[in-house]
Amino acid sequence: MRKFRFITGFLLALSAAPWASAQSMVLPSHFSNWSGQPSADSVETENFANLWKETGRTPGEFSQYTSGTARINVGLQKYRDPSSAYEMYTALIRPEMHPSTLNRTSAVDGDRLIVLVGSSILQVRPTQAISTADLVTLVNSVSARADQTPLPPIRTYLPDGFSDGTQRYALGPAGLRNALNSLKHEEFTNLVSEAGFASGAEAMIAEYRNGKDSAGLLLLEYPTPQLAEQHLRHLEQALSPAAKQAGTTIERKASLLSLILKPSSGTYGDALRSAVNYETHVTWHEPTHTITDPPWSTILGKIFISTGLFMVVAVVLGVAFGGVRVVAKIFFPGKVFDRPEQMDVLQLGLSGKRINSRDFY
Repeated sequence: MRKFRFITGFLLALSAAPWASAQSMVLPSHFSNWSGQPSADSVETENFANLWKETGRTPGEFSQYTSGTARINVGLQKYRDPSSAYEMYTALIRPEMHPSTLNRTSAVDGDRLIVLVGSSILQVRPTQAISTADLVTLVNSVSARADQTPLPPIRTYLPDGFSDGTQRYALGPAGLRNALNSLKHEEFTNLVSEAGFASGAEAMIAEYRNGKDSAGLLLLEYPTPQLAEQHLRHLEQALSPAAKQAGTTIERKASLLSLILKPSSGTYGDALRSAVNYETHVTWHEPTHTITDPPWSTILGKIFISTGLFMVVAVVLGVAFGGVRVVAKIFFPGKVFDRPEQMDVLQLGLSGKRINSRDFY
């Protein structure tokens, strides 16, 4: 009996494995007029071993889709989170690539499309074999199951006007070192060890050109202004005399460090730094209220009205109280108020006549 149960359980596990695998697949088996079959990796062209480790790359999905005689290869590479995927995406794009028409973070070159989808990167090649409408359908199908966590805010701090394909994001030393090398700033790789990624730093770098002017802009954001000030000192000491001679400068604004790398002129470097889209806001977590004092004329008017009403009430009450006493003394003399048996008169004894209280009425 036990042997029978073991065999039954084993067969059920084997039958459930393909179903569980299919459930975890993100790439669709069909979309539009395309049908797909799992295949070997046929879209990866670069080797980023250090970056893959830093971004937490996991085994991806690869499928080959056919529609009639057309055929495309699709790869979906997964990473730790959307920020890690964005770091890898910026490492993959090149200045010769162009933004795609998919209205999202994507780039296309001669025959390959790269799309950032949540915590994954979707690659399609060759792009000439598939229409834009079918690409949108494929991307939307993958996006429906993607992580919707927002991308890192530091990417929005870059001023407008950077050269397309030069923006690089780094969550760790491997990402920044790769970014500096790919943008031909190898002389600044010694700054990587002083950037403070162990303290939670994030980096964003891009190249700017405007006519004859050019410069690189490196932004480093830290969790607190204190950490930013600490690493500012370390980075200043790590800058080589040649880099300083070339005009490279570092400045801090709250928790953000901005490094202008080899500007063509100091004026252009200052203009680029002033255009960084970063503002600080100080708020108090306390309830607030708006003080709205009325005009002085209104205040004085209320004072006079209140005083007049008080005086009228005092007069009315005084007349009422005094009138009751007078009426009682006229109609009931010595019976309600000032009764003789309840009155005591202090006499100085200057005369021998005793004062009678009734003499007062």
